[in-house]
Amino acid sequence: MTEPRPEAVLHTASADPARSALDPWPGEVTWRPVSARLVGLELTRIAISTAVMLAVCAVLWFLTGSWWAVSAGVVVLAFTVVRGVVGVRAARSYGYAERERDLLVRHGRMVRHLSIVPYARMQFVDVVAGPLERAFGLATVQLHTAAAASDATIPGLEPAEAARLRDRLAALGEDAGEGL
Repeated sequence: MTEPRPEAVLHTASADPARSALDPWPGEVTWRPVSARLVGLELTRIAISTAVMLAVCAVLWFLTGSWWAVSAGVVVLAFTVVRGVVGVRAARSYGYAERERDLLVRHGRMVRHLSIVPYARMQFVDVVAGPLERAFGLATVQLHTAAAASDATIPGLEPAEAARLRDRLAALGEDAGEGL
């Protein structure tokens, strides 16, 4: 009698043929979006970095009179348009879902990322708000686990929602008897 092949064991009657690894957003969960102000925050970050790069190009042009500095400025502006479109789409792609035993965090349009963080594996939760985030009234929740590759970040949360999520995750981590 021969052992069953591993691939034969994986095909069970409970497997959902409609679910695909290429479409990682489970439809049976309720996704919570992040704040729409995250788009403004990302565009502000892009505008600040663009202003710095254009200032460097302007100083180089003023000091050298080289047309290369002007060309670099045009390239910076073109690149800024692309960064703006990608940044807006990336900001809008974030979402999270709380399930009974884990937290799901999704983001990405072209390359989709789905992080599933079990509550029992969380070691600690950070709530971070830098100067720009505070100016937009936003905060970021960072989940840390023993394996750095399984950490997750949820940017663009209202401060009250970030505090609620932090407290809930801490309570669920304690209930699981591990982590937090």
